[in-house]
Amino acid sequence: MRLIITGGGSGGHIYPALAIADEVCKMEPGSEVLYIGNHVGLEVDIVPKTNCEMKLVAARWFEKTIPGVIKTSLVTLHGSNQSLRIMKKFKPDAVVGTGGFVCVPVIHAAHRYGCKVYIHEQNAFPGVANRFLEKFVDRVFLGFGDASKYFKQPSKQTVVGNPVRDRFFGVSREESRKRLGIGPDDFVVFSFAGSQGANQMTRVMYDAMKRLNGRKNLVFLFCTGTMHYETVLKHMESDGVKLEDNVRVLDYITDMENYLGASDLVIGRAGALSVAEICVTGRASILVPSPNVPGNHQYFNARSVSDHGGAILIEEKDFTADKVMEEIDRLQEHPEEIRAMEDAASKCAPSNSTERIYRAIRADLDRG
Repeated sequence: MRLIITGGGSGGHIYPALAIADEVCKMEPGSEVLYIGNHVGLEVDIVPKTNCEMKLVAARWFEKTIPGVIKTSLVTLHGSNQSLRIMKKFKPDAVVGTGGFVCVPVIHAAHRYGCKVYIHEQNAFPGVANRFLEKFVDRVFLGFGDASKYFKQPSKQTVVGNPVRDRFFGVSREESRKRLGIGPDDFVVFSFAGSQGANQMTRVMYDAMKRLNGRKNLVFLFCTGTMHYETVLKHMESDGVKLEDNVRVLDYITDMENYLGASDLVIGRAGALSVAEICVTGRASILVPSPNVPGNHQYFNARSVSDHGGAILIEEKDFTADKVMEEIDRLQEHPEEIRAMEDAASKCAPSNSTERIYRAIRADLDRG
């Protein structure tokens, strides 16, 4: 199969696209995959570290002002023409978009080119780009069935769950800790706020870090996100914080499966991909939905796990260092609760999502 994948901006759009590409290459060895991204997204850092070739095209976010709409339209048309030229040379059988504004010119070009075209929506509340692109695609893959009502053509919809890369399946806590140099008997807390970080969450976890610094038999892994890493380091310097061996502060993580795998408790936002990866690795979590997202979709993502006992949901207005420390102390003292949450989270994990996407695409191609 000759496949073009696109999705940009954040890891939540990029990694599902790469998971789909991996599945296609696994099922059809010899397939050729091309990633189309935009120069301002994280794809420029992430994709070159994979086996995918990448091309960059013009794209721009949506604005509601008249000048903004005009500028976005012109940039999008330019990006669509660039994408069409790429497609005429690459000759894709199918194009799949997983979200982000770069999908708009690429999916529009794919529709013009005439191959099979797909989008995947990870969240319970769809993004603006995917809702706009529905009319240009053959099929809309959904991570959550609740997203169905926000699209206009039910006949195009297929609920498949959220694509997770193979490396997250069957992760061993023992092996992950060996790779990260963490003792087998430590209680490991891993906090991350997404690829860009989050102001309120980072502030709370910074306060928790100071309280956990030096605690015996506990390891705290604190991923700030690239946007807040330098700020955290400056606060540490001004506060006179000297990290003990049990605390690690990181800006960005490329081997997320090892950090999730090593953890007893994960504290993070509730983006669709993050939730899926936590569940696939079978880890207990405290999920803090961002209130600054369309349709409050992260809240519903978190509810899908917390309602089954796999996570503790704390809304941002209630998320304080005191609350975090209370939950960490309680769960460290009651490992049986951690194990029960792990079992429940595993049962919420998406099953064979990438395979279902591949088989749908292959069936469409075979039908011609």
